[in-house]
Amino acid sequence: MEHRKLGRSGLNVSKMCLGAMTFGIADDKSFMHKVGCDAATSMAMMNRALDEGVNFIDTADVYGQDGLSERVIGDWFTKDKRRDEVVLATKFRFRMGLGDNGTGASRYRIMRCVEDSLRRLKTDRIDLYQIHMQDLDTPEDEILRALDDLVRAGKVLYIGASNYAAHRLVGSVLTSQHRGLSRYVSLQPQYSLMCRDIEREHVPACIEHGVGIIPWSPLGGGFLTGKYSRDQEPPTGSRMDKWKERYQRFNNERNWAILDVVRSTADELGASPAQIALAWLMNKPGVTSVIFGARSLAQLDDNLAAATIELPEAAMKALDEVSALDLGYPYGFISQISGGRW
Repeated sequence: MEHRKLGRSGLNVSKMCLGAMTFGIADDKSFMHKVGCDAATSMAMMNRALDEGVNFIDTADVYGQDGLSERVIGDWFTKDKRRDEVVLATKFRFRMGLGDNGTGASRYRIMRCVEDSLRRLKTDRIDLYQIHMQDLDTPEDEILRALDDLVRAGKVLYIGASNYAAHRLVGSVLTSQHRGLSRYVSLQPQYSLMCRDIEREHVPACIEHGVGIIPWSPLGGGFLTGKYSRDQEPPTGSRMDKWKERYQRFNNERNWAILDVVRSTADELGASPAQIALAWLMNKPGVTSVIFGARSLAQLDDNLAAATIELPEAAMKALDEVSALDLGYPYGFISQISGGRW
């Protein structure tokens, strides 16, 4: 498993990151109701991933009711004693408590969230602490100062952002530099063959400012696994069967055309569709590590094999072309005048 520097930091992380959103069986109030796996399976997958060279695990306080995913990881740390083999990432921002201060990214809330996550994770530090989405109601300098204090205290080692507008991300990096504060070393955005929107602004901004990209939902919520077919209902028990509204958003000709090319490329290379989609993303500019999820050891092993796939130039080109982004203005105008560059 190849390891890469996370952005401009000195931290080495595997080019695949095990996402822990599915860890633990939650009740019907959970964010991940009915799409998780039990604690024993979760722990087995973490052990298998580490044994295969994955040193990067990503979770969040809102994954599972009352921080279930974090609690499963904390129990694993206690049981299998592999904490120091892991670069542990978690996130804060969304509602975990009552009242006005039960959500958001105020200094008041950040200080409470980090202590709660440390307790659930049964660890003395969080290696990468990420704000789950920008907070329009809290000044960025307040967020950065609070996170910098956590870094200085040793409770957090690096900080990152997720679901940020490009202008806010760049403004944050510049604020950190101007004020001598810890800066975001990573951005966790949605990115896949089906969703390439971040290529307009986020990717060039991250490359320019040394922010490593850690994509989430690289398989389009499971659509790119190849288990779905035109004019057929999602298979019973699949994620899209449970989330029918999301499936309808994916059910369009562009996405089916992408899936056709993914399938044909998989057939040519003797790989699975999921492996092709993951391999494509691991080869995109600015991407440090791709977050993938699994609910079983079989799914985990299939995804991990993507790290060994070498996509020929012709395959990358075909996948790029079928999933090409509608640039919009001014990017399309700039590209037209500048010979395809923007």
